[in-house]
Amino acid sequence: MDRLKQFFLDFGLFFKGATDYKGRAYELLEAETKNDMDNFILICFSDQLGIPLPISYYTLELLPFLIDEIEDWDKRMDKRKSVWEERWAKYNLDP
Repeated sequence: MDRLKQFFLDFGLFFKGATDYKGRAYELLEAETKNDMDNFILICFSDQLGIPLPISYYTLELLPFLIDEIEDWDKRMDKRKSVWEERWAKYNLDP
């Protein structure tokens, strides 16, 4: 009986999350995805920023697949004022 209750509770939570259009779930997932993609591009193509990368020869094979993402990434990086502000703003560390 407890397993059935837990199943219906989980089922209800699933549909609540799936239909939460007014919540911030989508915004948070989108921001996290952009952040992960930025980190991936930074790791793969850090030699373009002057950071030596020993496997840059192999990461060049990814370039045709990521060219659109790199252009968007470059625009996002140009718009940033401070990476530290952006990363730590949600923690409110200012005195």
